[in-house]
Amino acid sequence: MATPRLDDPLDIGGLTLRNRLYRAPVLECAGTGPETPERLAAELEPAARAGAGLICQGATIVREAGGCAAPGMTRIADPEFAASLSAVTERIHDHGAAVAVQLEYGGLRSMETWHAEYRRDHPDLRQLAVSRPPRLLSLLDALGFLDYDARVMTTDEVYDLAADFGRSAAMAVDAGYDVVHVAGANMGIVHQFLSPFYNRRDDEFGDGVRFLEVVADEVRSRAGDVPLMTKVPAETAAPPGVRRRLTEDDAVELCRRLDGAGYDALVPVSGSVFWDASIVRGSFPARAWRDDRYRDGYAAAFGGPLRARLVELGNRIEAAWYDFDPAWNADLCRRVRDAVSVPVLCEGGIRERGEIDRLLGDACDAVGMARPFYAEPELPARLLGRDVSADTRVVCENCNNCAVPQATGAPGVCRTPDVLARAGTLRMEGAYDTDSETADDDEPDPVG
Repeated sequence: MATPRLDDPLDIGGLTLRNRLYRAPVLECAGTGPETPERLAAELEPAARAGAGLICQGATIVREAGGCAAPGMTRIADPEFAASLSAVTERIHDHGAAVAVQLEYGGLRSMETWHAEYRRDHPDLRQLAVSRPPRLLSLLDALGFLDYDARVMTTDEVYDLAADFGRSAAMAVDAGYDVVHVAGANMGIVHQFLSPFYNRRDDEFGDGVRFLEVVADEVRSRAGDVPLMTKVPAETAAPPGVRRRLTEDDAVELCRRLDGAGYDALVPVSGSVFWDASIVRGSFPARAWRDDRYRDGYAAAFGGPLRARLVELGNRIEAAWYDFDPAWNADLCRRVRDAVSVPVLCEGGIRERGEIDRLLGDACDAVGMARPFYAEPELPARLLGRDVSADTRVVCENCNNCAVPQATGAPGVCRTPDVLARAGTLRMEGAYDTDSETADDDEPDPVG
């Protein structure tokens, strides 16, 4: 079989994507209100217009209360609001791209755990938990960095949560979303079911895959035969001393079972048992931490200026521990691809066209990027362009200045002047123009 190219189509669950480049899920911080459809469209449409095959809307909460891991996350729980999102999907479809919604619930990662001001404003919210919080997290609770008042779900409550994933999926499909993407990593509730670090249940859901099986059944019964995908975590980046964790072998076996359970595509990712810098990797975001615009927001989130400084110190240590590693999920993806029959999607630290070409047909069937889109919303035009070369590289420097301010509710955007300057120069040079834009000089530049 010939090695696939980036511009070759790909079938996922009966849906044909026009190529194998996708915008991976990142936080849009678009909220849940009248302005949300326009904010989401403004965030997602440029990638579709520039040629991406699939656009993934970032983590979207399946209930009306609780479960948000960061301020400003969108919820799909109200049918009237969900219907308004058809304005987003229509604009993406107008450019020939498909769009996925990533469904999520935070559990122990929720803001009611870590965001001090949010806890004060919502004193009645309790975290949903798979099991009692692990001892390491309870220690952080005792030290005052986290605040656990967790309610361990009964078996019936677990079924109720899975049904909420199904209901949100149905509303999303009615609004025009083409793919349902279950957020299975980054310490969300699904990850907590899968991980032996969190899951010590003695009912049927003590087997973490069971929750994803029930979610798949709920999605199929409520949303029909929509393509269904999920992230699958390995916890190989967990700190030394964490013995109960998902190994790479465990992740491969999880993927085999999910292939058999009817998932149409899988995204294997390697990280920690915690919500830490293993998720993003790269440099310590010094500029973002020192930006006076966010100082009060950090204090509100973390419980005062001193605790904000301690969190900053922890971030500095994590950044040194989890340094940037190009295509850090590739080896895991390669093992999974050898073990399953469905497409395997690879993301995490992929930054260069030559690297993409080496991964396709070897480690994966499609390639995604996330943070680089903050600096280059029209990035696919460069990576898929007629004059692309192996050394065509994103302008993102993996500095993470885009990510940390999201704890304050700030949007996810590039905040590094040198990176923005390079993107601006490329834009003036026409690097983000597509063939359809340059064919008719009378047409206005839609990305200028």
